[in-house]
Amino acid sequence: MSIKSLFATLVLSICLIAPALAGSFKDGVAAYDRKDYAAALWIFRPLAEQGNASAQNNLGVMYAIGNGLPLDYVEAYKWANLAAAQGNKVAEEFMDSIAARMTSLQIAEAQRLTRDWKPKK
Repeated sequence: MSIKSLFATLVLSICLIAPALAGSFKDGVAAYDRKDYAAALWIFRPLAEQGNASAQNNLGVMYAIGNGLPLDYVEAYKWANLAAAQGNKVAEEFMDSIAARMTSLQIAEAQRLTRDWKPKK
């Protein structure tokens, strides 16, 4: 699956689950949709750091595509892996897509970062 098709799947899943999520997450999705990546990052990063799986996946997408952040597959994989560990199916597929673009050393580094990650409160 390509990153673009995974992104389309992500957008669809967000549309389906967004009503059940906190307003700030919805604001992040709205900012991303209008290509205000700085605002989306400002909203998604703290949520992701607190353990919100959807925000973690979206942050991973931003790193994988380079929207609002430098392109970084290691960080993209880490955030997708954290979301996938919480059962986020979109993140599982997204993580596989990212891994296809990475070296084994990059994957190992991303897995180490995932293991070492602790949520912020």
